[in-house]
Amino acid sequence: MSFAAEPALGATATARRPPPGRGVLGRLARDPMGLAGLVLVCLVVGVALFAPWLAPQDPTRIDVARKFQGPSLAHWAGTDQLGRDLLSRIIHGARTALSIALGATGIAGACGLILGLVAGYGPRWLDAGLVLVFDALSSLPMVMFAMAVITVVGPGTGTLILVIVLVSVPGYARLIRAQTLALKGADFVLAERCIGASGTRIVLCHLLPNVAGPLVILISMDIPVVIMLEAGLSYLNLGVRPPTPSWGNILYDGYTSLRFAPSMIIAAGIPLILATLGFTFLGEGLRDALDPRLGYGAPR
Repeated sequence: MSFAAEPALGATATARRPPPGRGVLGRLARDPMGLAGLVLVCLVVGVALFAPWLAPQDPTRIDVARKFQGPSLAHWAGTDQLGRDLLSRIIHGARTALSIALGATGIAGACGLILGLVAGYGPRWLDAGLVLVFDALSSLPMVMFAMAVITVVGPGTGTLILVIVLVSVPGYARLIRAQTLALKGADFVLAERCIGASGTRIVLCHLLPNVAGPLVILISMDIPVVIMLEAGLSYLNLGVRPPTPSWGNILYDGYTSLRFAPSMIIAAGIPLILATLGFTFLGEGLRDALDPRLGYGAPR
């Protein structure tokens, strides 16, 4: 009986094991939403990286004699109220939006990862103090807090990144803390303690690889929120300062010139929508690809 049962168990284990080569990218490619998000994100990132070569003209060059021109062979998306080429400004605006979104979420993710691991694996008094700080920051309305900081410090790209980091860190840290507390009593962590492994080794070699996946998913889904926040604050003249190309600044210029060139709002709104949909779809696809219930996020 025992010898007959062993092959069946082995066959079951083999059947449940993911086939070789089915990585995260492979699972994203099999998911229509994830694939669409990956394509859109690659498109936006490619435009941002190669903006100096893709832009047909200098995005800050003023030519008042050609203001409010419609789409043409010389200006594919038309010109704004100062005669600047809209397509060039939109292309360079992608670089502005992604540099702020990726830089701010990257810094916030790193800070949240460190604080979350310290709170989850550290002493109880430190955990209680950090949770109190997280709750205090999370209770502040995001837009009102951002406007208050910008009013005190002054508008600018650096201030905008600072606001996004302060707003995002508590959520990331609470997520990592919850993941760390759940893994703190796992068998593989207890086994490491029994053989005398240090706390630093446990955190870096065992906890960090297992809590990074959910953080990557959350960051990818927060990037469109940050892009919209940057565009909204720039629209209110509280974010990126002119003449730096920004989708929010182009939207504001289009709003003030709506009677003369309504196409400006459409030209600035399309890339904003595509970037938002791309990162949202990519985040959904990553969540499905890295879902622990599917067997891909098992502790190491």
